[in-house]
Amino acid sequence: MIEGVVESFDEQHGDGWFVTDAGERLYFHCVAIKDGSRTIPAGVRAVGRRSVGRLGRDEVFDVSAL
Repeated sequence: MIEGVVESFDEQHGDGWFVTDAGERLYFHCVAIKDGSRTIPAGVRAVGRRSVGRLGRDEVFDVSAL
């Protein structure tokens, strides 16, 4: 698991950016939000699982607010 902050989340497009504590900026889609709500506020501390996404780039999955 990686920890960081939800940098931004666009509810209309259903995607956002997660910044790890190490400073890496990773994309995530609303279906990657673990609680099924499909939304998460920007600025919240969160954890997630890093994996390769559909486009072959690293993304965050199983995103959960702390």
